[in-house]
Amino acid sequence: MAKSTGARCATARLRTIALIGIDGSGKTTQAYRLAETLTAAGYPATYHRNAGGRRWLGRAAHRLGRPDAQGLVGLDGMLVLESVLRWLAIAMALLGGLLTGRVAVMDRYAACQYASLRAQGGRRWERLVRAGYQLFPRPQVTFLLAVDPAEAYRRIERRGTDHESLGYLTAADLAYRTLPEYPTFVVIDASRRAEDVAREIQGHLAGWLAAGDGPAGRGPVRSKARMPGGASGLVPAQAWP
Repeated sequence: MAKSTGARCATARLRTIALIGIDGSGKTTQAYRLAETLTAAGYPATYHRNAGGRRWLGRAAHRLGRPDAQGLVGLDGMLVLESVLRWLAIAMALLGGLLTGRVAVMDRYAACQYASLRAQGGRRWERLVRAGYQLFPRPQVTFLLAVDPAEAYRRIERRGTDHESLGYLTAADLAYRTLPEYPTFVVIDASRRAEDVAREIQGHLAGWLAAGDGPAGRGPVRSKARMPGGASGLVPAQAWP
């Protein structure tokens, strides 16, 4: 099994990486950092923030005198809008990667929408949403940044740009862990310093880059890819395509 997996990787090219997890887990920080790291290592990458518009809807609700997005458009309306907006964002990001040949570093992906539906009591919409999102290929590597919901809540409150209830964060954390895709995720302990989290992510990807082809059409890299910070290592089984 390991031999055939490695053979597939040797002929594959890294195209899409997704970072997922609850709000406050550090997805945006790590996605930005990863796009810069890959580009510096010779694998041009672009950061894509595939937001579902909850923050924007919440701000619009406040301006209109409503407590939150749900108070503005109702639960079902919010879930539908969020699903559509995230679908459009992902589609544009994938199209951009296809046209430019750059690695797409996704800050949120389809799994985030499935988890959001479950956490907000909209599981009845999940089958329909999954049908719409089936158009998108599964990323070659999906990193789940895992952090205790209480710590995520403290981080969100410290940044002061938005707000999430501890109850929602707890429900979202459980939702990610119960998704059928969960066994395919590379779970990263995101409670540590950002530098340590980035080093572990880079270590997983260094093995992939050492075996794959470069985005500019180079042949297979024969030596281990060296990424900033000296990270290197083999990619775990669940990270191979």
